[in-house]
Amino acid sequence: MYAKNTATLSASFRIAIPKAVRTDRNWQPGQEFAFVPKGDGVLLIPVPSPPDLVGLARDADPAGYRDRTDRR
Repeated sequence: MYAKNTATLSASFRIAIPKAVRTDRNWQPGQEFAFVPKGDGVLLIPVPSPPDLVGLARDADPAGYRDRTDRR
């Protein structure tokens, strides 16, 4: 990230994401994000929409996984 890709927290606690970052990441208006504390900073993670998750675990093999009844 370049120093010019910075933003200032407004009095209403809003931050505008610089255009270069939005364009590079293909972020759209109305998109939801999660804030994850990380050390002294915060990670900004886009929350996937349900259609983005379709088929994600299609080939997953559940054999060998424990469920709640297997806890000791």
